[in-house]
Amino acid sequence: MKTIPVARGGLPLLGHAIPLLRDPPAFLADVATQADLVRLRLGVGSAVLVCSPDLTDRVFRDDRTFDKGGAFIDRARDVVGNGLSNCPHHMHRRQRRLLQPAFQPVRLPAYAETMTVEIDRVLKSWRDGAVVDVNEQMSRLTMNVLTATMFSDTLPQTAVREAYEDAETIVSGIIRRMLVPAALTRLPLLGNGSFDRAVARMRRTVTTLVAHRRDSDERADLLGAVLAAHDPETGDALSDDEIANEVLTFLMAGTETTATALSWALHLLAEHPEIESRLHDEVDTVLSGRSAAQADLPRLELTGRVITETLRLRSPGWLFTRIVTTDTVLGGHPLAAGTTVVYSPLLVHHRPEVYPEPTRFDPDRWLDPTIPRTAFIPFAGGARRCIGDKFALVEATLALATIASRWRLAGLPGARVRPAMAVVLRPKRLLMRTIRRA
Repeated sequence: MKTIPVARGGLPLLGHAIPLLRDPPAFLADVATQADLVRLRLGVGSAVLVCSPDLTDRVFRDDRTFDKGGAFIDRARDVVGNGLSNCPHHMHRRQRRLLQPAFQPVRLPAYAETMTVEIDRVLKSWRDGAVVDVNEQMSRLTMNVLTATMFSDTLPQTAVREAYEDAETIVSGIIRRMLVPAALTRLPLLGNGSFDRAVARMRRTVTTLVAHRRDSDERADLLGAVLAAHDPETGDALSDDEIANEVLTFLMAGTETTATALSWALHLLAEHPEIESRLHDEVDTVLSGRSAAQADLPRLELTGRVITETLRLRSPGWLFTRIVTTDTVLGGHPLAAGTTVVYSPLLVHHRPEVYPEPTRFDPDRWLDPTIPRTAFIPFAGGARRCIGDKFALVEATLALATIASRWRLAGLPGARVRPAMAVVLRPKRLLMRTIRRA
């Protein structure tokens, strides 16, 4: 069997961490041309990067062999414990079964109604001609949506603001912590103190709220559904600590990823006025200036394709790790137990044999029904596919349609927008001018 090649561009001692973080799209595009499996040197360790959509799908489908683990998952566990997105294989089936009722399609209309209210609340604060930090605005919007959907009115606004601030600190810090030895994360450097304080405060808030809700009346929100969940066969339920882990997982995974997708979508539309004009025509026809609701989604076809294409072109979650649990073979190469495997939606989404002109923003490419399912993985795949995928798509589509029906966001002259170094590939300092539409 052939040896897995080492990726080009590594630096002495530092390996591939610096080029990977400096320009993720460029680095991954280059690596993808080298082989289906490529070895990376990250920090003091190494990992095998999967570059093929089919092999990535194999990793998804065999989640027992390619279990949740590696530096990314270990650092995420520092924050949310063994929540659904991070727990090992032997815990996953039980947790998924208990959480699934909270995300049943029958609950989406109520969630969507709350989304519409919270989207309106943020947009009412905008002023014509103002310059706004788009990523900050979208992060506040998605945090408001998620806290209102999850907690109804039981979380004070001061706690919502604190949760937003803590999430910002955590999202910015995880990527740095995953590239250094675990022992260094316990030392007072690299922002470890602020990171640990943010984690502690967010967990304290969530733990207190879960305990309070155990003793209060039931509410028809997401937390209420999780608290009420019982396994019909065993009668098993999630403990308060497990629920706190899941709530933290929802807060972290459900705010920054959707906010990042919306931020990139608004930036891409400003750069492509012909697509922006078509989007305005669609929302004007469907909404006539009102807020978008779930019933409008079937007619917001271009809006949905803009979100899908943004998730492809600017995949928010761009790098993830798995751990090999038993000796196996992948793509003809033997992998020993304990090997860290890395996969990247951003890399898969830029494969030119699947997506012609992969760097071009083209929402109409999704009119082609032959794009393989395995080549579009913003929510992962297999048994570990994100449980909140439909929730996120509904929220993003409603938000983009409502924004486009009232506002046009214009980029500032001379501004250069680049990805920020974070666990999500969000735009760095995306400032845009709000222009009210008639």
